[in-house]
Amino acid sequence: MKLIISLWLLATVFLTTVSAQAQQAAKIPRIGIVRGDPNAPAPSIKIFRQALQELGYVEGENILFEYRYTEGNRERVSAIVAELVGLKVDVLFSTQAIVVRAAKQATKTIPIVMAITPDPVAAGLVDSLARPGGNITGLTSLARNLSGKRLELLTEMIPRLSRVGILSVPGFSAFDDYKPAARGLNLSLQFLEVRLPTPDLPRAFQVAVKERVSAIITASVPGLSGYRKQIVDLAVQNRLPLMSESVLAVEAGGLAFYGAKEEEIFRRAAIYVDKILKGAKPADLPVEQPMKFELVINLKTAKQIGVTIPPNVLVRADKVIR
Repeated sequence: MKLIISLWLLATVFLTTVSAQAQQAAKIPRIGIVRGDPNAPAPSIKIFRQALQELGYVEGENILFEYRYTEGNRERVSAIVAELVGLKVDVLFSTQAIVVRAAKQATKTIPIVMAITPDPVAAGLVDSLARPGGNITGLTSLARNLSGKRLELLTEMIPRLSRVGILSVPGFSAFDDYKPAARGLNLSLQFLEVRLPTPDLPRAFQVAVKERVSAIITASVPGLSGYRKQIVDLAVQNRLPLMSESVLAVEAGGLAFYGAKEEEIFRRAAIYVDKILKGAKPADLPVEQPMKFELVINLKTAKQIGVTIPPNVLVRADKVIR
């Protein structure tokens, strides 16, 4: 009888162990992805997911994605992040500094991978690029660090340029980030304020015309991406050269883009997620700065708005849309 009980206990322990191992093996890692506008095209996220697929991840088999959207509402960010933390996602990924900041406050254990515009050190997200510390790592496009180059290119493309409008959302540093470079180039700036969630974009362009703005830079900030086509159309209607911090705007009909090659950033972000899922700690993964930059010019748009791109600028373009 004792032998039977012993065998039964051993069998129970064995089956329990096997069941626990099976459950652990069946656990599929989940990636929490926070975006701005659910209706806006997301080629960058598509690239990110394709890169993960090339690394061997198949959605539904060995990886899952949990999407959440801020819709340009800063008040929702903390609640969205808290929801993903409550779900115990394995990695949290975002392109928005405000989301990464909220995630940093919400969790010290869930790895956070960023692919963001501003300097993450200056933003207080990581200790340094080489040694990020904590649970945050990823990539930065350093878009605002290129403010001077964008203004310089505009002065080369637009004769007698004197006043540039910065189209952005209140609460973000885009306008202030362009001030030092503008002073150095003897340019004045006009803040073209857009309030979310229902931006009055025609009013912003009316201000641009009234203030005699000669060109516009549209900042890459949460909430504006869903209105990219409307912004481009208004720029063309008002015959205003539009320089963008996102390549998608020039592909949609803006005049020019200068910045980091976004495709490369999101491919690298997938590699970071892969390393973390395989056991790497965010604190041990240095934050990467972009190595590849590109100038894209839309000649079709230039013709529409009556701008002639000088040959010395055109020859430096990495891509020309005709």
